[in-house]
Amino acid sequence: MNIVITGGAGFIGTHLVERFLEKNHKVIVIDNLLTGSKVNLNDFDQSKNFSFINLDVQNHIEIDGEVDYVLHLASAASPKAYTENPINTLKAGSIGTINTLGLAKAKNAKYLLTSTSEVYGDPEVSPQPESYWGRVNPNGVRSMYDEAKRFAEAAVSSYNRIYNIDSRIVRLFNTYGPKMKINDGRVVTNFISQALIGEDITIYGKGSQTRSFCYVSDTVDGIIKAMNSESNEVFNIGNPNEITILQLAEFIIELTESKSSIRHEELPEDDPMQRKPDIGKALSILDWKPTIGLEEGLKETINWVKANLN
Repeated sequence: MNIVITGGAGFIGTHLVERFLEKNHKVIVIDNLLTGSKVNLNDFDQSKNFSFINLDVQNHIEIDGEVDYVLHLASAASPKAYTENPINTLKAGSIGTINTLGLAKAKNAKYLLTSTSEVYGDPEVSPQPESYWGRVNPNGVRSMYDEAKRFAEAAVSSYNRIYNIDSRIVRLFNTYGPKMKINDGRVVTNFISQALIGEDITIYGKGSQTRSFCYVSDTVDGIIKAMNSESNEVFNIGNPNEITILQLAEFIIELTESKSSIRHEELPEDDPMQRKPDIGKALSILDWKPTIGLEEGLKETINWVKANLN
């Protein structure tokens, strides 16, 4: 296939590029490198099947030749990144989604949007099924990300209904693993890097808020299964193993044999108190479920952070 990946220089995008090139697909990455890194793509530069376009998806996208699939991943995804770049985050989810859908329409290509569990906001139900509409503050401090993704889902659904674009949406829950940015404020790499250098591990609030962490290879498997399916539905892709942030910090201290202490700070505004995906639909329709346990995934991530910590 000829596959276009926006945001392909980012964490999950890089893993997708690697997987597609292994299968001998041709891959075009579009990325403005706002949060992605060209270093992530260095291993692919020698491949005749790989090409890179430095472009912001809010600008017109022109691709020569055939395109079989468009995967739209472009967006600042960590709280640190999207609060520092709120307007770009909004444009990636709105104008960028429309532009990538336009590309898929022009090329008669299939389309996949990576949405997020953040569309559920601070949920009142657990686990969160795809049928849950969410509880989101539309003008809060995280709204630039939450609402951009909600708009993106609406755009994809509308293009599917009006133009018959062959589309699907995956809502990704917290994903972690090698090639994550170490300094972008995500909880797993934050805790690991603090533990490795012996700093206090920073927890916001009491640490009773829960998250569900999915190892990157499992997330990539879920995305590809959604791509290859005949279903145009929305799928949760995440690991339903729910853990509190305090438990995560204690587990990372144990695995790194760190002497770090835990320091509690004020809970940020609109920080969701619970995350747990209902993956019943992905299991029944895609035959997908995560296979990498938290301990195994954290050990792999710890080794990668050790090798890349400056």
